[in-house]
Amino acid sequence: MVSRARGQPISLAACCQPMKENKRRNMRYTGRMSPGSQPRLHGRGTVLNPSSRFDRLSVEPVPEAGLDASTVRTEFFRDRTRSLITGNDSPDIPFSFSINPYRGCEHGCVYCYARPYHEYLGLSAGLDFETKVFVKEDAPELLRRELGRPSWTGDPLGLSGVTDCYQPVERRLQLTRRCLEVMVECRQPVGAITKSALVARDADLFAALAHHHAADVCVTITTLDEGLRRALEPRAATADARLDALALLAERGVPAGIMVAPVIPGLTDHEIPRILERAREAGASFAGFTMLRLPHGVGALFDEWMTAHVPNQREKILGRLRQIRHGRLTDSRYGERMSGDGPLADLAAQLFRRARERTGLASHPRPLSLAAFRRPTRPCPLFE
Repeated sequence: MVSRARGQPISLAACCQPMKENKRRNMRYTGRMSPGSQPRLHGRGTVLNPSSRFDRLSVEPVPEAGLDASTVRTEFFRDRTRSLITGNDSPDIPFSFSINPYRGCEHGCVYCYARPYHEYLGLSAGLDFETKVFVKEDAPELLRRELGRPSWTGDPLGLSGVTDCYQPVERRLQLTRRCLEVMVECRQPVGAITKSALVARDADLFAALAHHHAADVCVTITTLDEGLRRALEPRAATADARLDALALLAERGVPAGIMVAPVIPGLTDHEIPRILERAREAGASFAGFTMLRLPHGVGALFDEWMTAHVPNQREKILGRLRQIRHGRLTDSRYGERMSGDGPLADLAAQLFRRARERTGLASHPRPLSLAAFRRPTRPCPLFE
């Protein structure tokens, strides 16, 4: 079925193809995960798959009795994009340029603000977002071409600014690692953020860039409660595994920090001090936080999640969210969308600030240096 979006219709078949075989790299892509290729994965973030907000025609399937969303297998599609580096002018984001090797994310975090991006593909922000992942298989070559342009001057790149660059399929495809290899060659400054322990695999590359003050890594933790973590982020790494990855990076000389995100008022806000303590023990040097925001259809997904997992806390959480979002579940205004507004938001910020000061963590990493940047030493064969 092809969904039609207002404005420019997008066909799934037109923008990508199921991944079958790539003879050029002598690698086989099956379109579904092969048995044994990854650790066993558990759960899904949501059982809902609502229509895109752009759809003119909405189809509501009859739910199957006893349907387990965790049995829905992940499909991967080739993303035929011809560019990789994207720019933004948001004052809330600490980088002006970023790259994302994947669209969609198998981690399945129910609260993820990136879910609505799937609607621009004619898909759902619900189950589609975590089961239909788009793979930019030419990402390393695209990056090499774009770093070689005369107009590019080495501005820092954000790695994983939307969906996680270290989601489970990265273990097999290694697109992020190959992008980092290009960055090491060019000494391109990069700041990465992830909730995956797989980032430790690439400690050698981050360390090579850190030698030129051109890399830092931020690990995101929402909760230390493993039961809650598995419900919120069913296919992400455990908090302990993320902290172990942070420790390894710090040992290799990579500036590593912690992002407490998202803080869910009435559910996880009390964990802020302990998360920062654990991060400091692991070797973190800086820390930040963001408050939960639920853009577009993510609010309905999160509401269903609360009903299923924390029904007794649902009204309290919704009430507090509305207190910090001017009566709504989200606020897109710059300066407030990341932190919220009002007395409750101020209390959370004060709690974080005092915990950060007590643990001795900085509020930001050291600025990345552009001084060592150099253009690629060899051309990109894909575009010759």
